[in-house]
Amino acid sequence: MTYRIEESKVIAQAIADTSTEAKVELGTIVSAYDPTYGYAQFIYLKGVASTVIGDVVNYRSDTGATVRGVLATRGPVAVAMSANVANQYGWYQISGMAVVKAGTVAANGNVYLTATDGTVDDAVTAGSLIQGARFKTADGTPSAGFALAQLARPSADGLG
Repeated sequence: MTYRIEESKVIAQAIADTSTEAKVELGTIVSAYDPTYGYAQFIYLKGVASTVIGDVVNYRSDTGATVRGVLATRGPVAVAMSANVANQYGWYQISGMAVVKAGTVAANGNVYLTATDGTVDDAVTAGSLIQGARFKTADGTPSAGFALAQLARPSADGLG
């Protein structure tokens, strides 16, 4: 993915990069364009241990803190754009077509948190539905262990 930030102000960190220092104010939201996946929005957040590209995280917009998404986590959801681990800073996708770490899923299915940190599935698990997210491809697209999901400011709020 080669997202190009489309903002009128200078943004000091590319979407796919991670940094050991905050280069943008935490919680900043930008729009960007990728020739394959189109337009999307991203939020600048703190990393969390063991994060890899495509991990689903829950975050706090007031502090920029993240936790890898897992059953029973609640709140806004975003997708890691880099291996943005603890004590680092990076971008997380909150809208548009996202590449997510996924189990065995079918196109057009609902997105649910799983017992595996950062991974989502379409298997119904009570209380783990992510509203504002829908799988658009089966697993294996764009590569093994991933699927495309359409995001619209998703949130895990205990429904499903």
